[in-house]
Amino acid sequence: MWYLGNYALNKENDESDNSIQILSDDNSSNNNDDIKNKNNEKYFDSNNDCISNCAKSILLEENEKEDEVIKAIIKSKDISNNHPPSITTEDYVVDICFHPNLNMIAIADIGGDVYLYKYNNTKVELISTLELHLKACRDIEFNENGTILFSTAKDLCMMLTDLETEKLIRLYENIHEQPIYTMTIIGEHMFATGDDNGVVKVWDLRQRGNMPVFSLQKMEDYVSAITTNREAKYLVCTCGDGSLTTFNIPGKKLHVQSEEYQEELTCLGLFKSETKILVGTNKGKMYVYNWGEFGLHSDEFPNLTKKAINCMIPITENIVITGGEDGILRASSLFPHYHLGIVGQHNLSIETLDINSNGDLIASSSHDNDIKFWNVQYFETLDVNKQCIKGGRQRQLKCNLPSSKVDNASTFFSDL
Repeated sequence: MWYLGNYALNKENDESDNSIQILSDDNSSNNNDDIKNKNNEKYFDSNNDCISNCAKSILLEENEKEDEVIKAIIKSKDISNNHPPSITTEDYVVDICFHPNLNMIAIADIGGDVYLYKYNNTKVELISTLELHLKACRDIEFNENGTILFSTAKDLCMMLTDLETEKLIRLYENIHEQPIYTMTIIGEHMFATGDDNGVVKVWDLRQRGNMPVFSLQKMEDYVSAITTNREAKYLVCTCGDGSLTTFNIPGKKLHVQSEEYQEELTCLGLFKSETKILVGTNKGKMYVYNWGEFGLHSDEFPNLTKKAINCMIPITENIVITGGEDGILRASSLFPHYHLGIVGQHNLSIETLDINSNGDLIASSSHDNDIKFWNVQYFETLDVNKQCIKGGRQRQLKCNLPSSKVDNASTFFSDL
């Protein structure tokens, strides 16, 4: 927009020079035209004043517009300090886990190490490096009070590390024939593991040795996620073969297995006071199951992008955040069913998600070895019934929520 102002100034200078030249020529050629020349001089001066005033007006208007644009840019770039800064690691991040009581996050990498970081809203600080496994970590979890770190790896080992002393307190070796893909902690004394070959095992810490409570293989591909509820009667597993498989823990047997979907089931979460299960797939769909009715889903979400949903985390009893292959964190409401918008973004595929114990901060990691934090406290007061995104699929795909580091176009230009 600056070229308008420059054009006006150049035009003013050019016409000013021409008017002076004309007056000089007229005076030298005809001395009897003084009155005419004075009239011309008044005319040209008046004309120059008009052009000058127009130029000044244009410049003033452009400056005001530029000031507003600068303010809008600064506003869009001003990332508030309501979350910790990002962490970048040297190796590929496999899993992340918030400590249940402290402002601490554990990060497991492909080299088999676990890094412990303290954080606040202005900095993150590496406080310890645990060299645990000989091969890539697969999953890490804290116990309920945060005193013990559970870690699994491709080396077929499960390790329990005392967080205060950083000493190994329990080692399970060769507990699966194939690498462990995922695990979950069941209450105070038990945990479950699932491997790349569809085998699920349940373990009791009160028992000595490496013998599981039970071991069953009812799936034909990797076990992608495992969960249970507070009652801990059923163990629910998703699998790469497209099935949802449920085991009866006290009965040590298969409970029910769903029909196989034509897509991989990649992740799951509990909602609505543990009465609903939400399952994500590698084709971008989400299926809703009623707890206790594991054979067939009761509802489903249509996909937005057809890109894989790699991970999910419950934010409230009714809102889920998913991490996708497209590098986008999206929030969705379960009831009513619709997509709320974009929570945040990475440059590459998002692989892991976790939420802190307060429920106001989530962390996500992607293929470019970075861990980003997002403040999601606004979901606590979000009225999903009033936040429906109008304008169809494209509007839903582009709508940025307050935690996102990108402003919506309509919001950016609203102050201009």
